[in-house]
Amino acid sequence: MNISISDEVRFIIDTLEESGYEAYVVGGCVRDAVLGKKPEDWDICTSALPEHTMRCFEGRDIIKTGLRHGTITLLLNHKPFEITTYRIDGIYSDNRRPEKVEFVNDLKNDLSRRDFTINAIAYNPNKGFADLFDGISDIKNQTIRCVGNPDKRFQEDALRIMRALRFASVLGFGIEDETSKAIFRNKKLLKNIAAERIAGEMNKMIIGLGIENLLLIYTPVIEEIIPEIRDMIEFDRNNPRHYPDVWRHTIKSVSEAPADTALRLTMLFHHIGKPERYIEIDSAGHFCGHPQAGSDMAKEILLRLKYDNDTIETVTQLILYHDTYIQPGRTHIKRWLNRIGEKRFRLLIEVKRADATAQLEKYRREKITTLDNILLVLDEIIEGRQCFSLRDLAVNGRDLIDIGVPEGVETGAILNRLLEMVINESAENDKEKLLEIAKVFIAKG
Repeated sequence: MNISISDEVRFIIDTLEESGYEAYVVGGCVRDAVLGKKPEDWDICTSALPEHTMRCFEGRDIIKTGLRHGTITLLLNHKPFEITTYRIDGIYSDNRRPEKVEFVNDLKNDLSRRDFTINAIAYNPNKGFADLFDGISDIKNQTIRCVGNPDKRFQEDALRIMRALRFASVLGFGIEDETSKAIFRNKKLLKNIAAERIAGEMNKMIIGLGIENLLLIYTPVIEEIIPEIRDMIEFDRNNPRHYPDVWRHTIKSVSEAPADTALRLTMLFHHIGKPERYIEIDSAGHFCGHPQAGSDMAKEILLRLKYDNDTIETVTQLILYHDTYIQPGRTHIKRWLNRIGEKRFRLLIEVKRADATAQLEKYRREKITTLDNILLVLDEIIEGRQCFSLRDLAVNGRDLIDIGVPEGVETGAILNRLLEMVINESAENDKEKLLEIAKVFIAKG
């Protein structure tokens, strides 16, 4: 089996070999190529020391990315290629990065320090694969397995725990038994990892095709990152429409949502406020105010994990409205569009669909039919360029000032009244007609 490499990568390998050094492409790019995917980036490892690598490409654009760790970045045709000297890592005192590295000239030593066998495969177009840890077999068997001792790998760098979960989810692979046991043994080390690094892996993990199975199996690991989920686990909602367990419903709804980070984060947290809002009415469970509670809790969690403001705003707003009934009428939909905009409204429909799909089958059909009808009306509104915001209104503040409305609060009030009439379809979105109505407002004070 051979893999196809780019002309730039071939040039880099040939140049290093002509100078007497070894060179291979390595890591994720090889894994992806073996899987039949086109690699996004190519990483090259070499026996050449960084200063020797720079000498080989003298005159080319070189960025001294991380000389301390043996890495330079070579720019060819405006594309970056990382070239790293074979190395072994020193002591990891912080469960994240080695205090120092030692450069070596043996490829085996370099591959033996890597996280998982599927990422410890090297390839040279003239020599073929260097697969010293059976990574290709693990790819074929759809298995995530640590290189060497899994406890050591995770204690060196605890972020590898999240990387294992991410690869399992994204690739749809299982995690080898000893590696899995080591994940559970070392899960508390995740507290030593920066929140933004955790969030980076979470974003990739949560949109993976294997997320449902992964969340079921590795719930205790997710608890280390988000302890707030603990109250959802095995929490009986005492409601015949839903799976009894809030956490099971949550997991199912995550997997049912489209593979969008904000949507799946919304589903992960959309019922997180239910346990604290549980009350019984006529022997049935109810959760008054849980959307607001869930929105507030999600904000705290996402802030703690250093998420960006747009993601936090999107997720918390979707949670806030996820349980609100939306009538499929044109006027009601235009009100929603005015409130949260088209993009968020479409996301909200997907949230409600995932939530409904994760309910028991006999209760979901009516809800999904309603959501389908809402989308039909929504498309009609958008395609017909119907007015639902001040931006689309046929008149603006300057038009009102020109007919005698004082600039300021009164202008805004009249514009909002006109917009309300247009949304209610009690007035046409026509400039002349709206100005006539505005004149009536002025006359009446």
